Amino acid sequence: MQIMNEVLGNKLIVIPLLACILSQIIKVTVDTVHNRKFSFRYIVSTGGMPSAHSALVGSLATGVGQTLGWSSSEFAIASIFAGIVMYDAAGVRQAAGKQAKVLNQIMEGMINNEDFNEERLKELLGHTPFQVVVGLILGILSSAIFLPLV
Repeated sequence: MQIMNEVLGNKLIVIPLLACILSQIIKVTVDTVHNRKFSFRYIVSTGGMPSAHSALVGSLATGVGQTLGWSSSEFAIASIFAGIVMYDAAGVRQAAGKQAKVLNQIMEGMINNEDFNEERLKELLGHTPFQVVVGLILGILSSAIFLPLV
C-alpha cells in the first residue's frame, strides 16, 4: 500500500496522466460536437484532436524541467522521448492509418467474394501535425499550471 501511495503521490506521474485524461475528454467533446453523437469507443481510441500522447509526454518533459531543471539530464531524456512519441504519432501511425484506409477500400471491392470475411482495419491511428502541437501545448500548460499547485 505504501508503494501505491508513493506512486500516486509522484506529481511527475499524476500530472501527465491528468493531461492525458483531459486530452481524451476534449477529444470526445470535439467528436461529439462534430458528429452530433456520443461515441463511448472514442474515449479510449487513438487519433483525433488533440493528441493525448503528446499531452502526456509534453507534460512529463515540462514537469521534469520544472522540477529537476531545464539543463538536467532527466529533462534531456524526457524531451527526446517526447519528440520520438510525437514524431511517431504524426508520422508513422498516421501513415499506417492511411494504408489501412486504402486496404479497407480494396477489401470493400472484394466484398462480393463470399470466402473473404475480414473485419475492417482501424483507420484513425495517428494525428496530423496540428493535433500533435495542440496536444503538446495542452501538456505544457497542464504542468505549468498544476505542478506549482501540488
